[in-house]
Amino acid sequence: MTTLVMHLAGPLQSWGTGSRFMRRGTDRLPSKSGVLGMLAAARGLRRTDPLAELLRLRFGTRADQPGRVLREYQTARGLDSAGQGSRQSERYFLSDAAFLAAVEGPAGIIEGLAEAMRRPHFIPYLGRRSCPPSRPVLKAVTDSPLREVLHDRESWLASPAWRRSMGPTVGLRIVRDAEPDETADEVVRDAPVSFDPERREYEWRKVIEERLEMPNPDSSRSSDLEHDPFAALEG
Repeated sequence: MTTLVMHLAGPLQSWGTGSRFMRRGTDRLPSKSGVLGMLAAARGLRRTDPLAELLRLRFGTRADQPGRVLREYQTARGLDSAGQGSRQSERYFLSDAAFLAAVEGPAGIIEGLAEAMRRPHFIPYLGRRSCPPSRPVLKAVTDSPLREVLHDRESWLASPAWRRSMGPTVGLRIVRDAEPDETADEVVRDAPVSFDPERREYEWRKVIEERLEMPNPDSSRSSDLEHDPFAALEG
């Protein structure tokens, strides 16, 4: 098995799996359906094309910089809606977030996806068309297993400013597909069977949630403590 590693970062992202009607929410982590949709678009697949090959891939993501939830309130009026009032909607985004995401599968499929991300047929976006990435999405292709990639401390993608704002130790949230012999922590419905606008269909998938604890040598809080002139007087 081979793993495709991605860097998902941008001013705004939105990964909604439960959006309904005029309220479009976002999850706090990228969804499998959103990331597989981005990879399918890079390959040039249409919404009506089969996704069986992509559904074979195992998926996981890590919140390297969780960002914050941003709410956008919108009103719209159609050209032919005189006297009918305006339509109101809410849209939610993740602002200033960065994630490490990975898919694992047969080498031939992963290499093909990597080449598609280098020369995408359709421009990738982070959950919605209004959310372009701020840097190339493709990070690496590796023979390391998915879980090992997600637990690699050297690949922390947080910005220098974010690192300085955090404490001397950070915990990174990880959510990944469960192995066949693992007991799932949760079951979520975001494995895409079809993106066809006339017949959108998603399957349930079992996921494991983990946490990667790691030191933060760039923390300004840590530096402040080391140089606190009153620290020696405590106690």
